[in-house]
Amino acid sequence: MTFPAAPPRRILLTCTQRLGDVLLATPLLRSLKRAWPQAQVDMLVFADTVAVLEGNADVATAITVPRRAAWPERLRELRGLWRRYDLALSPLPTDRARLYCFAASPYRLGLLRQEAKDRAKGLLLNAWRYFDDVDTHSVAMGLALADLLGITAISEVVPPSIPPVQRQALLARLALVDRRYAVLHCHPKFRYKMWTSEAWLALAAWCRAQGLAPVFTGGAEAAERAYVGAIARGAAGLDCSGTLSLAQTAELITAAALYVGPDTVATHIAAASGTPTVALFGPSNPVKWGPWPQGWTGGTSPWKMRASGRQGNVFLLQGEDPRGCVPCLREGCERHVDSYSACLDNLTAGRVIAACATMLAV
Repeated sequence: MTFPAAPPRRILLTCTQRLGDVLLATPLLRSLKRAWPQAQVDMLVFADTVAVLEGNADVATAITVPRRAAWPERLRELRGLWRRYDLALSPLPTDRARLYCFAASPYRLGLLRQEAKDRAKGLLLNAWRYFDDVDTHSVAMGLALADLLGITAISEVVPPSIPPVQRQALLARLALVDRRYAVLHCHPKFRYKMWTSEAWLALAAWCRAQGLAPVFTGGAEAAERAYVGAIARGAAGLDCSGTLSLAQTAELITAAALYVGPDTVATHIAAASGTPTVALFGPSNPVKWGPWPQGWTGGTSPWKMRASGRQGNVFLLQGEDPRGCVPCLREGCERHVDSYSACLDNLTAGRVIAACATMLAV
């Protein structure tokens, strides 16, 4: 699609999903801003995901909406957006994202699923690409819209950030200035992506033996803080769970000698920041959701479906299961988000330590 008139002056990018979805939409955001540097590029996200955009200079305004609301409130949101933009895009194949685009602009681009029931929804869009949920990485899927516009696709994930003076103050407050440390992120949002606490303790002990202070990060929810706190105490490590903003966590990760974590937004941040990263994957599709290494520009994904290995600053390590079902692309062995995943339970600390040693030797 070629833009039908003068270069757009106001652009809206809608991304109403999870933290990771917003983060992995930042390459499209950067592509838009580089193509039209004079344009105002706004981003519409859920209120509980806007922290991903802190410090992102490509965003003029982050518009937040509640994840759940009654129809009268939704109608007010749509009226508030009505035709305010020259161009609206969404890298998500959802009805809600398309509806926000339809309200915001007469020119709309997005993604459609190939199922027949979804094709009629293309009426809300002027142009689209079909969505691939298996063989194309989320970053590349979003950048398909840059190709559709005929602008240069910039495949750079932009993590949240804080000013340098705040970064130095943060490291000083945590007594980490001039110290080598490893960030260990033990708790994903969902149980089925979780490694074992015993293995985390073994990894922390190995880090300490390498001269790396173990630093534990995590969210503010009570259950997560309790889980991370217990491991941190057992490892005699620094527990930062629930005390840092997402941007502060990103800065802590950026200054680390090593990062280890599961399939979660902190791991994507680590990969984007250039920190040596070991990503622990079980049921999740690495082709779609594997961390995007800093500087990666090749192909539709850095990763293959069934192959652990290293790309750039990231070592993606898949779990183990004798049934050969990794990755199953399901929500754990019991098929729900609170399920265990045998492949991650069977992932030994020795394998993870060997991957960490490889990354520290780079």
